[in-house]
Amino acid sequence: MRGALSRQGWRLLAEELRSRPRALARLAGWSMVEMLPVAASGLVIARAIDDGFLQRAPAVGFSWLAVLAAAMVVGALGARRTFGALADLAEPLRDAMIRTVVTGAIGRAVAGVDRADATAVARLTGQTEGVRQMSAALLMTVRQFAFTLVATVAGLVALIPVITLLVVPPVLLALALFWWLLLGVAPRAKTALLASEHTSEAVGKVTAGVRDIVACGAEGSAAATAGAVIEAQAAAERRLARISANRIVIIALGGQLPLVIVLVTAPWLIDSSMASPGQVVGAVIYLATSLQPAFSTLVLGVGSLGVQLGVVLHRISEASQVPVPASPSRPRSPQGHQLEVRDLTFAYGPDAVPVVRGLELTLAPGEHLAIAGPSGIGKSTLANLLTGLLTPGSGAVCLGGVPLPEVDPALLRARMALIPQEAYVFAGTLWENLCYLRPDASDAALQRTCSALPLDPLVHRLGGYDGPVSAGMLSAGERQLVALGRVHLSGAAVVILDEATCYLDPGTEAEVESAFAARHGSLVVIAHRISSALRADRVLLLDGSTVQSGTHGELLAASPLYTDLVGQWDAEPGDTEPTGAPWSRASERSSSAHCSSSRAD
Repeated sequence: MRGALSRQGWRLLAEELRSRPRALARLAGWSMVEMLPVAASGLVIARAIDDGFLQRAPAVGFSWLAVLAAAMVVGALGARRTFGALADLAEPLRDAMIRTVVTGAIGRAVAGVDRADATAVARLTGQTEGVRQMSAALLMTVRQFAFTLVATVAGLVALIPVITLLVVPPVLLALALFWWLLLGVAPRAKTALLASEHTSEAVGKVTAGVRDIVACGAEGSAAATAGAVIEAQAAAERRLARISANRIVIIALGGQLPLVIVLVTAPWLIDSSMASPGQVVGAVIYLATSLQPAFSTLVLGVGSLGVQLGVVLHRISEASQVPVPASPSRPRSPQGHQLEVRDLTFAYGPDAVPVVRGLELTLAPGEHLAIAGPSGIGKSTLANLLTGLLTPGSGAVCLGGVPLPEVDPALLRARMALIPQEAYVFAGTLWENLCYLRPDASDAALQRTCSALPLDPLVHRLGGYDGPVSAGMLSAGERQLVALGRVHLSGAAVVILDEATCYLDPGTEAEVESAFAARHGSLVVIAHRISSALRADRVLLLDGSTVQSGTHGELLAASPLYTDLVGQWDAEPGDTEPTGAPWSRASERSSSAHCSSSRAD
């Protein structure tokens, strides 16, 4: 499986490179221009020595050197242009990798394999930036060696054909051994990387709990645990270093042995008139200044960058795999829109205290439910569970008798809507924002929504439904009204308002909740004012260990927590019904305290 994932990562990289043939052709063309001085160096120096300096004609020798200088100028121009062609390959590669990573992370979160985690996505997108940098460096290294090898072999064939038969075999043998070495280094590099991650995790846990460790006198045990992990990483690094040291032998075989061969056979070549002194010097120039540095760069660069790139590609492929269910079930259509919660339990970690434990709840069609509780008790978590955005540890949430994971996704999106406290407004017209979920809405339906919420003052201020809208143009309260209008117009049967009115004044909030309650569907409100609880048919009170349900009056008589909560609500400013405008920036600032205090949920 790991080999398949690694191959898939390299395959993804190769496909992205092949999808840009023009950039590859441009890179190859300018690389040929860049290698012009390499191809000409040995030949030109040989002519300068044999036809110029050895013949006591320095003018001829310097003329040939001038030709080499001109070739170097042309080569510098080619080297400069290769970076532009390389950018045309590397920059789109990063974008493609990020799309793959984010798509895979979202898919795994939706499938329930991994919980949605922004830090994981950030870490993987950082790895894609590493892929871009390492791919660019690796491509330049391999490109330079390949074109240098071709130019060197062509120059040697033109100078001394027989020496090519002696020089090329050690180079090919060294390349074969290098490939064999890479196959052994890759798994050890992966082991070392995982060991490094385990060390970071273990040390992080120890440092996070250092006070408890000291208080319990467990320093020795903690040190032993962390020490074992650190020693495992050190052992993995030593194994990797031992096998990587073989690169020195390969560099000697492929980069230095050919030069030794030329120097050892030079007297025989000159005595047998198979080569002139200038040609021998030219061959040495090819090997010492071109092939040997390029081969060393290849072995050291690919031996480190190539292995790291392979490991990162493996991790990206691993994190981007979305498992396909073994026996996918056909999506089911809910019968009605009654919402049922059956023995629901959820915690944010295996050792964490459950936020919700054994919850039983039935929300009948048309019912208006308020969820109350102290800040941070888990009200927003419950809202995410009710809409399927979080997967419960046990139990189920059913819509129309069908568990949410089995509901047809299109039907689920059409019948349920969650409006968070941070409303999203995109750049466009007011009509596009309001009708996003229902683009076929009639003018009459749109007008009814705007009048009910109320949105008419905003419509008038923007110059009608075709008025331009952006997040910066609207206040927080106006953005909430637009998001509320979008869902109200959509016709969703179950609507959950998770602090979605906290930037509105109490009067506008009352109009909004009444407008949603008057629709055909059910309404769930995360209450942050006593008025929301008073308007609801039923109140669900969360206290962190148990759940109580009843009317406002019943909970007031039976629950000290609810009585205390109501007392806090009564004491907060801005809870009187306004008599002026439906909302204002002053009252919005007063209401913002409710929003900020609830964000811990």
